[in-house]
Amino acid sequence: MNLPDATAFELATKDLDPPLAIVDLAAFDANADDLVRRASKPIRVVSKSVRCRTLLERVLAKPGFRGVMSYSLAEALWLVECGTSEDIVVAYPTVDHAALRRLAADDRARAAISIMVDSPEHLDVVDSALGLEHPEIRVCLELDASWRPLRSLHVGTRRSPVFTPRQARDFAATIERRPGFRLVGMMAYEGQIAGFPDATGGRAQSTVVQWMQRKSAAELLRRRGAAVRAVREVADLEFVNGGGTGSVEVTGSDASVTEIAAGSGLIGPTLFDGYTRFHPRPAALFALPVVRKPTRSIATLFSGGYVASGPAQPSRLPSPYLPAGLKLLGLEGAGEVQTPVTGKGARSLNVGDRVWLRHAKAGELAERFTHYHLIQGDRVDQTVPTYRGEHQNFG
Repeated sequence: MNLPDATAFELATKDLDPPLAIVDLAAFDANADDLVRRASKPIRVVSKSVRCRTLLERVLAKPGFRGVMSYSLAEALWLVECGTSEDIVVAYPTVDHAALRRLAADDRARAAISIMVDSPEHLDVVDSALGLEHPEIRVCLELDASWRPLRSLHVGTRRSPVFTPRQARDFAATIERRPGFRLVGMMAYEGQIAGFPDATGGRAQSTVVQWMQRKSAAELLRRRGAAVRAVREVADLEFVNGGGTGSVEVTGSDASVTEIAAGSGLIGPTLFDGYTRFHPRPAALFALPVVRKPTRSIATLFSGGYVASGPAQPSRLPSPYLPAGLKLLGLEGAGEVQTPVTGKGARSLNVGDRVWLRHAKAGELAERFTHYHLIQGDRVDQTVPTYRGEHQNFG
């Protein structure tokens, strides 16, 4: 990866004390344009990968983007209340009774929000929270998009129990028979393609991953298309959502899909460095100050233990980015109160200098900082709150 010159970031933030987080708007906008170029269909922005209303509203104003995919019902209600979007799909089923009661009581929210369901139990939760005579709730049926070449082999994320076209049609019919619900959409997230880099771990591993993704995509193209046709026999669907940042081209080629979900590609975290299909620019960075020089070749940074969710492995650690030639210590990693770095770049670092790092995942950096400084060139265009800065926590 060609590293940028840190001078512009340093100039823009020279009057700010680290730790601090920035979003390079030129990179953010370029990534948005690249997502639109790769997609042949409208993109629904995945809010968990952004977690900053200003940035969500910025990308929603761009041609090619339409609607939000939120990660909780409470978040969706807040985004509607703030005027961020009037078209929100909640990506994960909810059992939040208080949020369901707020949804039922708000005509505007009910018209804007669709909640995710994959079993009759999810409908039962809504009835339990609201009573049997509740207003009509918009729902989206999730089809499991994992690859199962063998009965005992599951490749992909563990999501919906609805896997076959028959199961999808039967559950759609169940929804249609239940008073107080309207089936408006379908979703299928192919995590084994969208969220699995195909160019990491050496040539042999990359070859296997690419083979798996081709086979999985071909199987899903047939199965999802059949499932959508089956569901449309019993319900008038407004949308069929699929994909993610890593599968935009593959998902876009599926005629049964009407929109694509994407968000991480806007930010370009380290987990998205290993794809052959696209190369997002790092847009979100954070700076930590050097507070110690225990040896000539080690510089110790303040704080920095911003470990990403997922399996506990080195890929979830933040990565030193600028200046070049830095790496974490294998025995210490990134810590709650200090993060030592070493390498050629460490020799020229002094106490008070800054090191710029990247997070492994897109949206989780916003959980660590109350504000993002939005950078245009060598100046701060504006400083805006993250979800955390607006005292919102939906995790």
